[in-house]
Amino acid sequence: MFILIPFIIFITFIFEFMDSAAGMGFGTAIAPLLFILGYTPLQIIPTILISEVMTGVIDAYFDHEFGNAIFTIYPMSDSTKLSLFIGSIGSIAIFISVIFTFTLIHLSESFIKIYVAILVLFMGFVAIIKATRKEKGQVAIKKKLLIVFSLLAGFNKGIGGGGYGPVITLGQIHSGIYEKTATAIVSFAEAMVSIVGIIMYCIMDILENFTLNIDFILLPSIFTGGFLAAITTPYLVRIIPNKIWKYVIPTYATFIGVYLIIKIIFP
Repeated sequence: MFILIPFIIFITFIFEFMDSAAGMGFGTAIAPLLFILGYTPLQIIPTILISEVMTGVIDAYFDHEFGNAIFTIYPMSDSTKLSLFIGSIGSIAIFISVIFTFTLIHLSESFIKIYVAILVLFMGFVAIIKATRKEKGQVAIKKKLLIVFSLLAGFNKGIGGGGYGPVITLGQIHSGIYEKTATAIVSFAEAMVSIVGIIMYCIMDILENFTLNIDFILLPSIFTGGFLAAITTPYLVRIIPNKIWKYVIPTYATFIGVYLIIKIIFP
């Protein structure tokens, strides 16, 4: 029997709401917070990946329904092409990162936590700076720049469960993609990358015999909050200015990053 944790459902709803609205905030914020609550990386990362496959697909569907992005196969829309492009590169990166993290270089849990904390601080800082700058007109999409950001985002996803949204969303915007379309593309692409991540963790569990501890109390709680946010946020994206999330998310992420580093240094 599944047991739902109200607090986890609440924070997951908030972070997924932010994630769907601004393309960042779920894995980046909830992974460090779950570290603080005492969960281990091998509990957190696979659980987040499983949840984000489901919520990513749901969010992308409703983004399409409400016109935030157009996802069609025949003919294939630009948003679908970009999602597949970004997702494919990210899948390669998460494949490599999982192997390096848990087999070749055996990164410790402490190192992963420190990396995630520093990543959150850095991306929060970058997002705050960007939010204070004046918007510029759109430029032509820069595919080479998208490749770099997609690789980095996929690597982050593989070793820490978070850090995908901030990197790939800001990367898309810097590469010339319209902001609301970028947040919808993130959901679609992140679902693809998360599927590969789940497969890799299952393979590593079999080959390397490490403890893949999927918490079946944590998972339904995370999914419930994420699902509720994924079906409501795409509509709200139309009526709530994105500039709100540009400040709220990086500020909160920065706070979590600082707190996590303090907790690591002074346990």
